Amino acid sequence: MEGIRVELGERSYTISIGIGLLKDIGKTLQDLGFSSKIALISNPTVYSLYGKNVSAALMDAGYDLTEMLIPDGEEYKSLAYTEKIYDSLLKAKLDRKSALIALGGGVIGDITGFAASTYMRGIDFIQVPTTLLAQVDSSVGGKTGVNHPLGKNMIGTFWQPRFVCIDTATLKTLPRREFLSGLGEVIKYGVIWDKDFFAYLETNRDKIVQLDATALTHIIRRSCEIKSEIVSRDERESGLRAILNYGHTIGHAIETITGYKKYLHGEAVAIGMYMEAKLSYQLGLIKQKEVSRIKALIDSCELPSEMPDEIEINDLMEKMQLDKKTVAGKMHFVLPEKVGSVGIHGEIGAEDIKKLVE
Repeated sequence: MEGIRVELGERSYTISIGIGLLKDIGKTLQDLGFSSKIALISNPTVYSLYGKNVSAALMDAGYDLTEMLIPDGEEYKSLAYTEKIYDSLLKAKLDRKSALIALGGGVIGDITGFAASTYMRGIDFIQVPTTLLAQVDSSVGGKTGVNHPLGKNMIGTFWQPRFVCIDTATLKTLPRREFLSGLGEVIKYGVIWDKDFFAYLETNRDKIVQLDATALTHIIRRSCEIKSEIVSRDERESGLRAILNYGHTIGHAIETITGYKKYLHGEAVAIGMYMEAKLSYQLGLIKQKEVSRIKALIDSCELPSEMPDEIEINDLMEKMQLDKKTVAGKMHFVLPEKVGSVGIHGEIGAEDIKKLVE
């Protein structure tokens, strides 16, 4: 087992990474000081694989467990399903010392964290991510939220987990497309922060997609280290943390336009990363060979990179105007300047985007 500490003063917590951690999760949580009432939030697919074992481990440790399943899919990360979580928690009489456990991917982690941050004005929660994307990104950093029909993650809070438990064995049951989607966020860390990590991904792509245990542990650990370092410096995205949104301005717009049904999150981010790299080249900020490296790695991981034909420029502009990085109607983009370094560039004009898409 490997541990990473996210340093946030009183809100600091540990990320544990290893194989087979789920079987001991009940004992692991005993030291965190929760009351006996605890709730497990998951979805039917993940619960069928791991839910019973996790529940048994929690009950063996003496917890009075409430369970709730949310249907699979981004469209269920909503206020309506958040209210269903509140209903379950109130009926089970969870108190301020209780905790929620998010067992699943990014959707489960986001909605569980949001419910925890608002139930009784905030109770603890534990992230148990079972997808690569959640393990390297959404389970770390304390961003919680739900979607609105007009935009992704428009309703949310900053609420740090008390603990993150990453059992890499769960990746063996992850559908290949879901695994590859997670690599979109992994590639992002190389572009925004660590050129050596980017080079590692280029060199070890085959080992990674073949689920080599050593390679997987390395990319998960390094991704969490990078995100932890950024979040520790800027918890609430007042500056530096915004670089984690590389690929997301265009990516989120694509997800919203296509109703969260055509592309997985990492796939949309992959498209966004390449398109935003092209935008950076268009603005004279990056060399073509660097853009080509980014595209080549995205393509080698079997992720999409080109803008979908069905995306209309007016729809894209409208959705990007709703992006949380847009200030006073001016769009701000995280743009790569070379592999391993990005900058935040404001006041990108509509003509720049139209030229990019065309």
